[in-house]
Amino acid sequence: MHNVQAKGILSASNGMNIYRGCLHGCIYCDSRSKCYNMQHDFEDIEVKVNAPELLDLALRHKRHKCMICTGSMSDPYTPPEQKLMLTRKVLETIEKHGFGLSVLTKSDLILRDLDLLKSINSSAKCVVMMTMTTYDDDLCSIIEPGVCTTSRRFEVLTAMKEAGIPTVVWISPILPFINDTPGNINGLLDYCIKAGVYGIVTFGPGVTMREGDREYFYEKLDRHFPGIKQKYIRKYGMSYELISDRGDELMDILTTRCRDNSIVCSSQKVFDYIRTFEEKTGGEQLSFF
Repeated sequence: MHNVQAKGILSASNGMNIYRGCLHGCIYCDSRSKCYNMQHDFEDIEVKVNAPELLDLALRHKRHKCMICTGSMSDPYTPPEQKLMLTRKVLETIEKHGFGLSVLTKSDLILRDLDLLKSINSSAKCVVMMTMTTYDDDLCSIIEPGVCTTSRRFEVLTAMKEAGIPTVVWISPILPFINDTPGNINGLLDYCIKAGVYGIVTFGPGVTMREGDREYFYEKLDRHFPGIKQKYIRKYGMSYELISDRGDELMDILTTRCRDNSIVCSSQKVFDYIRTFEEKTGGEQLSFF
């Protein structure tokens, strides 16, 4: 872990990464890819120690309130956050200025900040998003070894539901030959339905691979799933998109069950929802696009 003084914090689309790199150890992580030009080891997390101050300055100069998004590249609740509390300070800044929040994580550490999430949601909108790839906790602990199990993430979603905070689940990636089964998809959907999630983001059963990501993934396949790497090489070669042969079957299950349970399963509609700022004033809710 190393500290940096960042020059800026918000992207043009109001996204931010407080940390760069991660200790969750997910075997498929695209953020390891060399195309992102990370100049340090992925596990040597870059900490933007001035993130709260930068965000405070940026929000002071915003002409219109909006949703602030975090978690797309690096989990804001990576293990060092437990002591550093930079994410919590960022949430305090968002709350202070009356902006909205969407946050994507795999970690139950987010429950520490439930008070702030509730406060943000009471005056604007807060959307908590959890990634869930693998219903079986033992398999989850191999694929995502440094973070809480899927069953624990379900408990986080349930806590958000009880707090009145809308949730979204990312069912991605679904790895060919490993978790691309009807049983896995149905198990994840059972959790989503019970937790009353607003929507599901999925890009179809499969995974993407790039230089840097692929090598790490194949190393872990050799360690945990003997023989599977050879199947990947024979079927996909050096392709970027590795699509499961069971894709149509699994997507039919997902879309049917989402429709039957009033869960939004259009990724574009979900993205529109999490990017739309909503200010709650006097019992009325106003939307700004």
